[in-house]
Amino acid sequence: MADVQKTFADAPTVIRREDYRPPAWLVPDIVLDFDLGIEDTVVHANLKVERNPAAGGPDDRGKEPLRLKGDGIEPVEVLVDGDRINDWRLEGGDLVLPLPADAHHVSITTALKPSENTQLMGLYASGGMLCTQCEAEGFRRIAFHPDRPDVLSRYTVRMEGDAKAFPVLLSNGDLVEEGETDDGRHYAVWNDPHLKPSYLFALVAGDLVANRDSFTTMNGRTVDLGIWVRAGDLERTGHAMTALKNAMKWDEESYGREYDLDIFNIVAVSDFNMGAMENKGLNIFNTRYILADPDTATDNDYDGIEGVVAHEYFHNWSGNRITCRDWFQLSLKEGFTVLRDQQFSADMGSAPVKRIEDVRILRAAQFPEDGGPLAHPIRPDSYMEISNFYTATVYNKGAEVIRMMLTMIGADRFRRGTDLYFDRHDGEAATCEDFITSIEDGGDVDLTQFRRWYREAGTPHVAATLSHEGKTATLQLSQTKSAGTEAPEPSAMVIPLRIALFDRATGKNVREELVMLEAAEKSVSFEGFAQAPVLSINRGFSAPVILDNRRDPADLAFLSAHDDDPFARFEAMQQLMIDHLVGAVSGDQGDGDSGNEQLIVDSIAAALDEDGIDRAFLAEMVQPPAESFLGEQMLVIDPAAIHDERAKLRQGIAVKLKDRWQAHYGACSVIPFSLEPEARAARRLQSVALSYLAAADEDAAAELAFAQFERADNMTQRLSALATLSHGTSDKREAALDIFYNRYRGDALVLDKWFGLQALSLRGDTLEAVKTLSQHPDFTLKNPNRIRSLYGSFTANQVRFHDESGEGYRMLADLILTLDGQNAQLAARFVPTLGRWRRFEEKRSGLMKAELERIADKEGLSKDTSEQVLKSLGR
Repeated sequence: MADVQKTFADAPTVIRREDYRPPAWLVPDIVLDFDLGIEDTVVHANLKVERNPAAGGPDDRGKEPLRLKGDGIEPVEVLVDGDRINDWRLEGGDLVLPLPADAHHVSITTALKPSENTQLMGLYASGGMLCTQCEAEGFRRIAFHPDRPDVLSRYTVRMEGDAKAFPVLLSNGDLVEEGETDDGRHYAVWNDPHLKPSYLFALVAGDLVANRDSFTTMNGRTVDLGIWVRAGDLERTGHAMTALKNAMKWDEESYGREYDLDIFNIVAVSDFNMGAMENKGLNIFNTRYILADPDTATDNDYDGIEGVVAHEYFHNWSGNRITCRDWFQLSLKEGFTVLRDQQFSADMGSAPVKRIEDVRILRAAQFPEDGGPLAHPIRPDSYMEISNFYTATVYNKGAEVIRMMLTMIGADRFRRGTDLYFDRHDGEAATCEDFITSIEDGGDVDLTQFRRWYREAGTPHVAATLSHEGKTATLQLSQTKSAGTEAPEPSAMVIPLRIALFDRATGKNVREELVMLEAAEKSVSFEGFAQAPVLSINRGFSAPVILDNRRDPADLAFLSAHDDDPFARFEAMQQLMIDHLVGAVSGDQGDGDSGNEQLIVDSIAAALDEDGIDRAFLAEMVQPPAESFLGEQMLVIDPAAIHDERAKLRQGIAVKLKDRWQAHYGACSVIPFSLEPEARAARRLQSVALSYLAAADEDAAAELAFAQFERADNMTQRLSALATLSHGTSDKREAALDIFYNRYRGDALVLDKWFGLQALSLRGDTLEAVKTLSQHPDFTLKNPNRIRSLYGSFTANQVRFHDESGEGYRMLADLILTLDGQNAQLAARFVPTLGRWRRFEEKRSGLMKAELERIADKEGLSKDTSEQVLKSLGR
């Protein structure tokens, strides 16, 4: 069967938002009939089609043929109103039918080979089961269809297959019929009464068992819940079920959203390109975000499961009941839903730590994206391949933009706005503009200028200076912005900045307010200050901006001790370390730099000695910024120099505060395992303390780590110990890695951790180790989780991936070229790592660019990878 995806490679089509037109044909109802098999599946798609009166002018109506999208499929039979026709044609994979009337019934049969579908889009086989992934454009790999999000249909799905191979048959909506047929086969019929786009269609058939539960909604309805997994995984689904029920309750209480079907199912799948998919009533998840128990999952895994389960459930309203008019509106559902899952996770755990984590992700992934060749607005203007726009900009920056609306108008007015949005657009394919207008009308606010956040790329830079004269403190603000590789220019974004002024003598917050920066420059005066106060700015990270204000180290140390906003306190400590490290790498250190290093040590010592401080927050506060983030603070990135200076600072902190690290390590070690916040916080701080002890004395820490590894009764402490050993040269390193492998070799998710730890090792032989691991019997290029565990981890290892030989770049380019033919979506996601080539020092920059050019020269490159590579090269 032809793979028509390849035909796009030579001349990728650019799709532009300004060219949007309503669909010429609507599909109000669709009936799908599947004859299931791992090797061969036959699909009969019966579409009720109607001309769209909203499409085109009177002269165009009745002329446009029915165009149905297809990708890698061919029609076996085409019927119109029950009669076989032959005057159809294929154009670039699309099926074109000239239809005379305004309404017809079109029936099309296609034949699929799920076991050969390595793209993991459409219908594919995974571990003996069949499953689907249709967002964004996977449905066209199953059946011919308009396959655009503004074509909404009611779906009825009948599945039939071998009862032994596929004892469980699941689809969207409610189960309305099931039974047995001849020869050991059985069938099930599912009906979804809610209109939905094709990207939300889902089907799963396999040998599965379910963790069953129920939830009673706020109006007294009972919803049957099921989490479906392979038999051996059932005991590890309890946390996901708890997260689901908590999310359902939270959405009712926080946003007034009640679930609308009688059944809610989740299926865990091993082979999955993404984290999870919010298909109506039948979510399909990567097993990574469902399976957990203390022996196999870390505390971070538990948090990830809770957040992703909530995210996909929240999509039932912000994504399913109201979907996107077109894919340019992707942030309408994703940005809003990310905000909702962030709020949920903050309410379930430590809000300060959650905010730190969210901002860290934004800065690590989105800020570089905004400052590189792949920069785009949260509502993009054009694309070649929509799968390339499932980005940190659309998701994370999109969430921050909506959070700014919440900050500006307050929780009550924001809730009125979201209620209005749900009421106005329920059952529709909406736009970002529809959401903004609802917030304006419900929240009684003018967001005209604020809309620039939706149409402009780039991260604003805000310069802030506080001066003092007499009894007046004056805050001078200015903003500039650049997108991609452009030079910065004065900007007029609407930027809400939460600020506070602290009394130097008492350490008290004496003035706090929200300052709105809406022009290129602004000056704000504060009266009644006999002495110059200390400025705390962008508290809670109220705006996704970069602050360009180098503050006095003493002021930063003051805020790290006294600021009553946890994020601002964390930020002050981080900035104190950033300023020192950037100066050390660039050679711009002044005469007082050794004093600044001591100031850092003293500030960390004060935090470690503070009574009652949250251990989880403390663990975040005392760690130096990541090497990748430090690189983004510099005009030219030199990974080796950054690594050396950061290691030197860590060693200084470790040696000078060794007694404190030992004390905290001991105090945390004796707390029994539980999933309660206090115990989890202790494990978090214990891990940080162990890493510092290793920086102070590697040999002694290796003994400590191996003892922890052997006695650990949970994965968090076991993996923390192994991570410490993985960086060193102790003979206990290999022993621990072997013990870990032999214990968990049958557990794919835990084995991913084993691969990942070794790829993140700071040892000088890590590059060669990754090459060796790529040939390991348990490594496979067929499973996205395994690929990400090795190669994704290695690309995050700044000093080893960016080895000056260029071997890391060559290895990644080889991987992209290999993956492109079998899983183009996954291949394309590795390209941005090389796409940052302009930011690096000359030698590395040239090597990275050369690998991009090598990829670009490949004949028949997929449009997924081609778009990323060509944009990265500026072509």
